[in-house]
Amino acid sequence: MSTFLQLLFSGLTVGAIYGVVALGFTLIYAASDIINFAQGEFVMIGGLGTIFLIALGLPPIIAALVAILLAVVASVLLHRLALQPARGASPVTLIIITMGASLLLRGLAELIFDKQFHGLPSISGDNPIAVLGATILPQSLWVLGGAVAMFGALWLFLSRTMVGKGMLATASNSLAAKLVGIDTDVTLGLAFGLSAAIGAIAGILIAPITLMRYDIGAILSLKGFAAVMLGGIGNPIGAVFGGLMLGLLESFTAGLVSSVYKDAVAFIALILVLLVRPQGLMGKRTIERV
Repeated sequence: MSTFLQLLFSGLTVGAIYGVVALGFTLIYAASDIINFAQGEFVMIGGLGTIFLIALGLPPIIAALVAILLAVVASVLLHRLALQPARGASPVTLIIITMGASLLLRGLAELIFDKQFHGLPSISGDNPIAVLGATILPQSLWVLGGAVAMFGALWLFLSRTMVGKGMLATASNSLAAKLVGIDTDVTLGLAFGLSAAIGAIAGILIAPITLMRYDIGAILSLKGFAAVMLGGIGNPIGAVFGGLMLGLLESFTAGLVSSVYKDAVAFIALILVLLVRPQGLMGKRTIERV
């Protein structure tokens, strides 16, 4: 029982990380139909930025806010300088642009920071909490709570606010959105900024658990993309669900079989789901009339 709980806690923590990265993918896709493979880099900027700003003498709260702002600025610049001029290009072209932005941000981070691993102190200390023979770190609860809070805020934003509905309308039909008075450029810029803020907050929360380095964004982007495809792209609930499923698959595979196979099993499951249900486990089938 204790082994099961330990693997469950570990899987939920890792899954929450993947789920938050997937939320960033979902927000961008919901607003623009773009898959942003630079999303993981905003997690890196949030985590490493906070660590180095604290080292420079800034209070932790101020350092975190500045790091989030840096990630937002980087994301908005990506939209304004790279994606907006390529408006109307094929989806493959836009994906390649985001991959190029990911490489650029990674290279800049290597120059600005360093190649070492860095971490933040835990918010609530490092003493594990015992639960029926298993243990969970207090920081894991912060990660899980942060994931739930960001999911709830994003869902309410997209479904209950005029700006959020404007994002969905822009993705559905940009021309129609313009005709009813929606400034699509501002809406898309806001979507990119919010997705970066989500990623940066995730980076700050996971830095005490997962040591941060300049290249950590690459694997997080890959896992976040897998999570969002598993759960259903464009669906915030699906993003979190997919992330948790992916984390649990990795945890139980590593604990019961071998850590060598955890990535393979997760992606095999993803492939099987997409073969049977291409829109993801919680995605909706779409019908396009021509």
